[in-house]
Formats: sequence, C-alpha cells, structure tokens
Amino acid sequence: MAAPYKTAPTSCQNCPYLSQSLMGTCQKEELELISTSKISQCYKKGQTIFQTNNRLSGLYCIHQGKVKVSRISSDGKEQIMRLAQEGDALGYRSLMVGNVATTSAIALNDCVVCLIPRPDFFSVIKQNSQFSAALTTLLAKDLGRLEERMMHAAFKPVRGRLAEALLLLYELFRPATDTRFSIPITREDLAALTSTAKETASRLLSEFREEGLVATRGSRITVLNLEKLMHLSSLYE
Repeated sequence: MAAPYKTAPTSCQNCPYLSQSLMGTCQKEELELISTSKISQCYKKGQTIFQTNNRLSGLYCIHQGKVKVSRISSDGKEQIMRLAQEGDALGYRSLMVGNVATTSAIALNDCVVCLIPRPDFFSVIKQNSQFSAALTTLLAKDLGRLEERMMHAAFKPVRGRLAEALLLLYELFRPATDTRFSIPITREDLAALTSTAKETASRLLSEFREEGLVATRGSRITVLNLEKLMHLSSLYE
C-alpha cells in the first residue's frame, strides 16, 4: 500500500469542524500558530495513521474521513476502542502520559488528518485554561466509554452488542441529508467493534438480514429498521 502523502494544510480558523473540536477552545493567535506549524496528510482506506508502541510526534485532528482506534489483545485479537470522525482529536491520552502510542489509528475510508507538533500542543495546554478543561473532559469521556464497554461485554448479549455497533456506525457514516446510505465496514472490523469472533458477527448479521433489520451487499451494510436495532441494543441478560 502506498505511503500517506502531504497536502496543503487548511487554516484552522476556517475549518468547518472547529466549533465542535478540541481546537475550538483555542485563541486566534494560537490557531494562527498551529496553522503555520501543522502538517496535513492524506491517508487511503486501510492505511495506518499511527501504531501502538510508536512514538507520537503530536496531536492528530481529523479534517476529513472516519478512523478506527484499536488495540491488539495478547491473543492477537483486535478490539476497536472507539470510532472517530471529522473534528475529533487522536493521540491526546498517549501524549499526556508519554510519547508512545497506546493504540493504533487506521483510516476506515480516505482521510485527511492534521498533525499538530507536540511542542505546540503542550504550549496551548500551559497557556489556555479552556483548552486544558476541554482536554480533561475528553479524557473523562474516554474513561466512561471504556467502563461502559466493559459492562456491555460482561452483561449484554452478542446480538445486542452487534445492534449497538451498527447504530454507532450508522451515526458515524450518516450523511447530512435524509437519503438512504450504506455503511462500508468489513466483517473483521464489525467483529472487533462487537468484541466477538468474525464468524459470530457474520452469522448474526445474516440473522439480522433475514429479519429485515439490515441489507448487505459485499462489505456494505444498509440499516433498514433503526427502531428494532435500538431495542435490541438496549437488552441485557
């Protein structure tokens, strides 16, 4: 697979996702500094943005595309920890505890990702209390998401976890218009997001298709019955 390539960086001030991102708490002067120092790179679907145990050069911000953040367990199984989209930041936790990535980030589709150099990231933390507070909130949300994931793995049936995964993907890839759309997701990624084996995820997805909840075509999934998926995702053992 070809290596990612640099593209002309866009101004942070003109980013359409600025207000909903961590960088939205930055002052004008800070955004100007970041805009001149950051690097923007294009990643094709499946390319690695950063990898576990590699040194991070700074904070990653998604300008375009969807990304999975995952870990590989001791038995070699991948677990997707979170799904990220435009406006989301990546790598902040690893930067706060050291320079080594504790997760991997891989493009789910073609992406443009901006890299803010580590010195600039820590400079803003020291100078901007709003930025620091927003970062603390992100870390707290990550902890809450991890606790919820552990609870679901322990008490929620696999059918419920698959329904929940499909709902997460539905919201991630949902376009601005109300037109029907399909979700590009491999069975491996669906299993990693559901915390189950690929064979189990494929079998249950076939059951969902037979029940009229989804339609499938290759690796693409179309949600047909959102309400039923929401009901299944709420069930516990």
